[in-house]
Amino acid sequence: MTTPDVYDHGIPAESYFGYAQAIRSGDLIHVSGQLAFDEAGGFRPEDDVATQLEQTYVNIDKVLAHYGVTRNQVVSQTLYMVDLVRNAEVVAEGNRAYFGAHRPVSTALGVTELTFPGQLVEISCVVDTKLPA
Repeated sequence: MTTPDVYDHGIPAESYFGYAQAIRSGDLIHVSGQLAFDEAGGFRPEDDVATQLEQTYVNIDKVLAHYGVTRNQVVSQTLYMVDLVRNAEVVAEGNRAYFGAHRPVSTALGVTELTFPGQLVEISCVVDTKLPA
């Protein structure tokens, strides 16, 4: 039996909640819900959707880089957003900026709250390593 290829950012929440940021399963990489954590594991800013979305995509890029894949290999994403209707345009702009011409399938869910106080966005995704980078 082989050990799965698991990735962690090394932030306290991973051990506290008992999860990995990503795990490779065959040709697929399942990326756990990414948040707007900075390098030190801090979570900011509490009221800026655009900045949180941008940092969340930065954290997704860190996971992708670990596996040597690119955002063009993301086949699906699930986005959770507090007050989605009010923030829909910010989400659309951020999504277009991140993926460019690439268009993975996407599900956006409006939620009343997320795990951390002030958290406005969380994104999980699935990556197919067999797709062209």
